[in-house]
Amino acid sequence: MANIQTKLKTLDEWLRNRLRYCIWHDWKKGERKRKNLIRLGVPQNQAYAWNRTRMGGWAVVQSPILGTAITLSRLRRKGYESMLGYYLKVKV
Repeated sequence: MANIQTKLKTLDEWLRNRLRYCIWHDWKKGERKRKNLIRLGVPQNQAYAWNRTRMGGWAVVQSPILGTAITLSRLRRKGYESMLGYYLKVKV
C-alpha cells in the first residue's frame, strides 16, 4: 500500500515538471516568456534574467524559475489533479 503511494508521488512530481516544461516550451520566444513570467507575479528584473537563461527547458523546469511562477495551486486551478490525491480519494 505504501509502495504505490511513493510511486504515485514520484510520478506526480515528474508529471508536474513535464507540464511546466510544456508551458515553457509553448511560450517559445524570450519576450513572451518574460511577459508571461511577469503576469505570473515574478518581478520584472528577475523575469528578464530568467527569460535570458541559457539553460535548456528541462533544466529550467527543475530550477526555481518555473517552480515559483507555475505553482501547484495554479496547476490545480487549471484542472490538474494529482494522481496520489485521486488515489487517496477513491481508495476504499
